[in-house]
Amino acid sequence: MSIIPRKASKSAPRRAKSAKAAKAAPRRAKTAKPAPRRPAPAKTTTKATAKTSAADKSIKALLRLICDALDDGKAEQIAVIDLQGKSTIADYMVIASGRSQRQVVALAERLLSTIKAKIRRRPSAEGLPFGDWVLVDAGDIIVHLFRPEQRSHYNLEKMWGEDFSDQAEPAG
Repeated sequence: MSIIPRKASKSAPRRAKSAKAAKAAPRRAKTAKPAPRRPAPAKTTTKATAKTSAADKSIKALLRLICDALDDGKAEQIAVIDLQGKSTIADYMVIASGRSQRQVVALAERLLSTIKAKIRRRPSAEGLPFGDWVLVDAGDIIVHLFRPEQRSHYNLEKMWGEDFSDQAEPAG
């Protein structure tokens, strides 16, 4: 009987196989080196973009809800300004006019109740008691409601409607 020594680790005791066990055990076939792994092709949709697209959908749904609520309240000259790339305060700004102070307050209250009921967020409002200019902060969307005179005075469309990315930074 011949004993075939087996390479053992330092912690494991040496074991010997019998000749019958050595013959019965299948031998491993020698194979060529495996080809180096190629990196997997880049996926077009990652977790980050999936989250971003889901967030974009919810922002678009909120924007649609706001515009519908303002339209139902007979707001005039509804303007939507895309702030992405221009500012970090919000993604969109909505500007609308009411014919009187009473209508501006009514539009703001309708907007606040609609957002609270449908989206389950609690937006904040500034200027509600006065009714000249009401700002509603709905998170990713800021809504400005004006009387016509105030809207023409502040002219936010002109200020935020410009493309700031093409302008060079001022020399200091």
